[in-house]
Amino acid sequence: MGPGDPDQMSLRAYKVLQEADVIIGYKTYIDLLGELVKGKEIVSSGMKREIERSRIAIEMAAEGKYVAVVSSGDPGIYGMAGITLELVEKQGMGNKFDVEIVPGITSANAAASSLGAALMHDFAVISLSDLLTPWELIEKRLELAAQADFVTVLYNPVSKKRTEQIRTAREIFLKHKSPATPVGIVRNAKRGGEEITRTDLEHFLEYPIDMFTVVLIGNSQTYNTENFMLTPRGYKV
Repeated sequence: MGPGDPDQMSLRAYKVLQEADVIIGYKTYIDLLGELVKGKEIVSSGMKREIERSRIAIEMAAEGKYVAVVSSGDPGIYGMAGITLELVEKQGMGNKFDVEIVPGITSANAAASSLGAALMHDFAVISLSDLLTPWELIEKRLELAAQADFVTVLYNPVSKKRTEQIRTAREIFLKHKSPATPVGIVRNAKRGGEEITRTDLEHFLEYPIDMFTVVLIGNSQTYNTENFMLTPRGYKV
């Protein structure tokens, strides 16, 4: 469903939601859809219920219903596509109904466009959530991304219980990058109440960061203009 604003949703996603008999998703995302869910059968639940939602979707699809499982951003990037496909295969349901993955604008793209043109060269996307990935592996990925001078987008940077990981990430990047490296902070990217901050690696923790925030750390060539954050592609201009 993209970032959350209907204006940022693809035409295909909009059409699927209009045609679906059932819409299944995390309650917050269902709420963001507004009038699009009117007249539909709705199945919603809270966080950490992804497997349950996928199983319900498969059961309903097997009954012949047109089911839409919604994710924010892109369903194949930290979204519902993976677990749903895993369960379809595990349950041997691959020939029972058609499955379509409808792409959407993910937070990295949404935040980068709000900042300017920060992803114009090679980049990495790393989630700081260690609910499903060991923190030791996340640290390794951060270290290697910093060494390789990727522009790096951090998803799930801070939660109520998880506050130290973003500090560790900053320390790792400071080992390999200048403290003046541009950093963009975007909260509620491309949805209501969007907040945009352009700062640097040394100071970015001085600003509010939560689970609705994307942190974008530039590479050695990234710079800020008066209004934008820009990573040159390499053209001679």
